Amino acid sequence: MQPDLTRLNARYEGDAEGALRVALSGALGKIAMVSSFGADSAVLLHLVAQIDRATPVLFINTLMLFPETLTYQHDLGKQLGLTDLRVIGPDRAELLEKDADNILHLADTDSCCDLRKTRPLERALQGFDGWITGRKRYQGGLRASLDQFEHDPATGHLKVNPLAGWSAKDLGDYMNRHMLPRHPLVARGYPSIGCAPCTGPVAAGEDPRAGRWRGQEKDECGIHIVDGRVIRRQAS
Repeated sequence: MQPDLTRLNARYEGDAEGALRVALSGALGKIAMVSSFGADSAVLLHLVAQIDRATPVLFINTLMLFPETLTYQHDLGKQLGLTDLRVIGPDRAELLEKDADNILHLADTDSCCDLRKTRPLERALQGFDGWITGRKRYQGGLRASLDQFEHDPATGHLKVNPLAGWSAKDLGDYMNRHMLPRHPLVARGYPSIGCAPCTGPVAAGEDPRAGRWRGQEKDECGIHIVDGRVIRRQAS
């Protein structure tokens, strides 16, 4: 039976810790956290670690990440004492078939995201009823009207977005208060960090995700809008 999302959203709006506690209590099924270990990922990871360090945390290594991200993931996971950190990645056979030369992103970024991120995540989420994301409304685009609890019609999973209502200042204040380490690329002008070939720095005053797939009509990995409805890219 699907949980009452209207009730959950009304009850936990503005209460990130409460949303996380109910998500990790088992009342909503088996829930994992998915983290990019990006610019502000330490906040949600720290909140989760305070509740249950054994929470499954899925990290997608697309094999095209910045070296700084890989180091940050290793060091932060150890610092927070996460005991079930799972590094997942693209299927090797699929990579050899579709992107043996690692240049698919130059021709078709949607297919590259699908191959290296969306498909691995869908495989990793099998056996889970839902997952926790770090998306925020202030990031704009498809995220501007984000609920804390939502249903993904493409997969049937529950998505929990505890930080949906947080601002950039809220995140910075939390990191300072708990002395959490920043991703090293943040100081170099990267407020949103994905794969190295498709992520660049952002100028002052730009949207924080402007450096992702710059120059393209794309602001999410593997997500499209068809007839006004958000869906996942279908496997080719």
